[in-house]
Amino acid sequence: MKNQKKYISKITSLCFVLPAVLVVVLLLLYPVCTSIFYSFTSKNLIKPSYKFVGLANYAKVLSDPEFLSAFLTSIKWTVLSLIGQILVGFTAALALEKIKRGRGIYRTILIIPWAFPSIVITLSWKWILNGVYGFIPNLLVKLGICSTVPQFFSNPNLVFGTLVFINIWFGAPLIMVNVLSALQTVPKDQYEAASIDGASPLQSFIHITLPYIRVVVGLLVVLRTIWVFNNFDTIYLITGGGPADLTMTVPIYAYNVGWGLKQLDASSAVTVLLLIFLLLICMLYFKILDKWEREGAQ
Repeated sequence: MKNQKKYISKITSLCFVLPAVLVVVLLLLYPVCTSIFYSFTSKNLIKPSYKFVGLANYAKVLSDPEFLSAFLTSIKWTVLSLIGQILVGFTAALALEKIKRGRGIYRTILIIPWAFPSIVITLSWKWILNGVYGFIPNLLVKLGICSTVPQFFSNPNLVFGTLVFINIWFGAPLIMVNVLSALQTVPKDQYEAASIDGASPLQSFIHITLPYIRVVVGLLVVLRTIWVFNNFDTIYLITGGGPADLTMTVPIYAYNVGWGLKQLDASSAVTVLLLIFLLLICMLYFKILDKWEREGAQ
């Protein structure tokens, strides 16, 4: 009787877990395995047949100057966006931590950019900064700051910085909310003890605040690195990778090769290389996080 109950319990547990497993298999494992398989073939979207070509697609992609340029642009895009989001989000969280009244109102207002879908944010900024009828470009001319209407999305000197600014504005609230939550866990008595011992605010921040929240910040860096590096909609909807491929990142390059040139073989190779690169970055991040956790447990 007991064995029968255990068997029924296992079957019931499996029934609850099975839908989640199927979703993971269908939405994650199947596309990844398909991309890996097609990366070793000559698969083309307009040709019904294909053959095994080994590592030819990887050699083709890695020797393509456009891919190397897109890869460097993706790294620059990720690093600058990540640094900006952390600085802005961290500063906002520290400022909100000092506010005693109306903290919830300010937190709600500051989280608004993250609450909207990215496509809404992207198209809104595209309208606001439009070089013909945009509010901000025309305002800059009326205020005498600029003699001509600045072209934020077509000027080679402005376009990349503008996209990074939009991405920082969009992603900083997520950093802010998580850091603010982590700050609530820091024991207040340690600040009082440090103040009695004559520690400055900077010393208290370095020796008390950072050790408590650095693991949370590290996990945010891991997540944001993956999301920002894989970001497609923000850049594609605003510039499409232009002008002159100055904002061409790896995801947009893969899209253009796969759906523009119909070369699913080369596009799959790009996605596999992207997966390998991000896995290596995450392994490095997690090694650092493990070291921090061991130091915190001591």
